[in-house]
Amino acid sequence: MIVVTGGAGFIGSAIVWRLNQLGEQEIVIVDELGRDEKWKNLSGLKFIDIYHKQEFIQLIIEDAVPFDIDVVIHMGACSSTTEHDADYLLQNNYHYSQDLAKYCITHKARFIYASSAATYGDGSNGYFDDHQSMQGLRPLNMYGYSKHLFDLWLHKTGMIEEVVGLKYFNVYGPNEYHKGEMRSVVHKAYEQIRDTGKVKLFKSYKDKYKDGEQVRDFIYIKDAVEMTLFFLNNRNKNGIYNVGTGNARTWNDLVSAVFNALNKNVNVEFIEMPEDVRGKYQYHTEANLNKLRNAGYEKEITSLEDGIEDYIKNYLISEKYLG
Repeated sequence: MIVVTGGAGFIGSAIVWRLNQLGEQEIVIVDELGRDEKWKNLSGLKFIDIYHKQEFIQLIIEDAVPFDIDVVIHMGACSSTTEHDADYLLQNNYHYSQDLAKYCITHKARFIYASSAATYGDGSNGYFDDHQSMQGLRPLNMYGYSKHLFDLWLHKTGMIEEVVGLKYFNVYGPNEYHKGEMRSVVHKAYEQIRDTGKVKLFKSYKDKYKDGEQVRDFIYIKDAVEMTLFFLNNRNKNGIYNVGTGNARTWNDLVSAVFNALNKNVNVEFIEMPEDVRGKYQYHTEANLNKLRNAGYEKEITSLEDGIEDYIKNYLISEKYLG
């Protein structure tokens, strides 16, 4: 049985979608559906059962899971980079993950989990996914720190050599509709252009970067899923890996691609960045993919322009979900 925690969320539901395409239906979803529209991500997907995250972790703690687990793909977490409740983040992103990791290692189940590029902080120490450089990383927000703590714990215990951690960069694509302010700028830009004909971007507060020239590594959800599932069948490949394109692009590039996909002229307004965000803002991210490539991942990665065009024309316009 494959367990996907956060299975109704953005990346989790996309993983289930791809597993279904590959003929896999022996899947258990773990999530908290709450009161938003996240449940729609499950429509059309095939799986055996669904558990609330608190019910499932209690079964894990009590060693009372009523089925044999072959793989846990752990995507469940609070992914808000603006969450201020540090205790909640520690419980949800750190201690929960510890319990799952220990269970999987004890029961010889494959454990693949979501780390984050937010662990790299301002990038001054680079974006290298080697284990030795982890101690020098300084995340800029509590979300990134909660993910970093788990990476460090696995490294300290030696478990990092028995599991797979994936540092996702800026993922965009269908099934993120429920994420509110945590949606990708692609989704936000699409709505702004649809409603107002223009896009608002934050100004730059560093002389090195002109407005809109801040750069990020934007990766399409379908590529992020392929990289994730690469480790499902390559069980001798363990450790931390970056999940990105290895090709940083500017915000101007991104919104231009959105305008072009909609056959509209580019119209950008630069606005002030909230003061409480300025000190935590990443001006540059770019995944180093050497380790992933050396592990044997050979698939071509979708360009920003092609990914945005597919997302807008085949999903956003028709409000279509993966599934």
